[in-house]
Amino acid sequence: MKNPSRASNTVLAGLIAGLSLLLAMPAGAAELVLYTASNPEIEKKIMEAFKKKHPEINVKAVNGSTGPMTERAIAEKANPQADVIWMVNTIALEQLKAAGALEPYDPKGSKIGPEFRDPDGFWVAHNATVMGLAVNTKKLKEKNLPMPVTWEDLIKPVYKGQITIAAPTKSGTGLSIMSTLVDAFGWNFIDNLHQNIFQYNESGSAAARQAGRGETVIGLSYDTALIQQVRAGVGVDMVIGRISPNVLEGAGLLAGAPHAKEGKVFLDWLFSEEAAKVFDPYVGATAVPGYGSVDMKTVYLWKMRRPLDANEFKRQWAAKYEGKK
Repeated sequence: MKNPSRASNTVLAGLIAGLSLLLAMPAGAAELVLYTASNPEIEKKIMEAFKKKHPEINVKAVNGSTGPMTERAIAEKANPQADVIWMVNTIALEQLKAAGALEPYDPKGSKIGPEFRDPDGFWVAHNATVMGLAVNTKKLKEKNLPMPVTWEDLIKPVYKGQITIAAPTKSGTGLSIMSTLVDAFGWNFIDNLHQNIFQYNESGSAAARQAGRGETVIGLSYDTALIQQVRAGVGVDMVIGRISPNVLEGAGLLAGAPHAKEGKVFLDWLFSEEAAKVFDPYVGATAVPGYGSVDMKTVYLWKMRRPLDANEFKRQWAAKYEGKK
């Protein structure tokens, strides 16, 4: 038989510990857990702005690459450990939707149009990431090369060995660019482009940085990485070449979210004009009209004419080009 006094002491100790924990928490504190694949700088600014607006909510953000974050949310769907996933591309959001890991939610008061929304209401995009060219103008002049104006220019023999890009098997940026070019121009175009590639990278932003350092003349990358090099004052121009490979990035409420109420508060704010102002310096275009670093009047966002099987595309591309540089 257990010692009654020892059992009483154990219970009392537990009650005291629980009371101490409650007293240590801010009054009325609410919890919110976010999964994100955001650029760290964007994440920092978004978190700061949201916490300023809603100091009553304790926020924890878990940041990782799109693939692992998506897989984690799907693996946890029977016992969700997060409330919202944001700044992941629509390919990932569609995977989450198909797996039953998202719950429909329509953010309140948002000005975002239908072209940025899942028709079934499972996700909403907060920005469009536009792909383009980082051109090192100093190296261009040194090599007496013409300024590229369109994506079609990139297959000209004059640019042989002057272009870098992320491999589509290793990067969402590379996948978006290459699959768009195949959709628009066919595999023959990629055969010709391949002849001009100096290096295939593993990171979507690496090509822009290489252009900034003068390691290559042209780096194919996404708008945020391009803008960073332009603003660094290292002699890089950003070229958006007529048609624009692009990807929408957005957010959704995770099904069975343990803090669904707080998750909805975050989504209401994320798709507001207030949040669009925070995104403004860092993205090509926000879904809320009027914000972003790319003049959307000069951009034609390419919409895929053929369904993209990403895994099959990667397989075909790898068979043709992997390890060939």
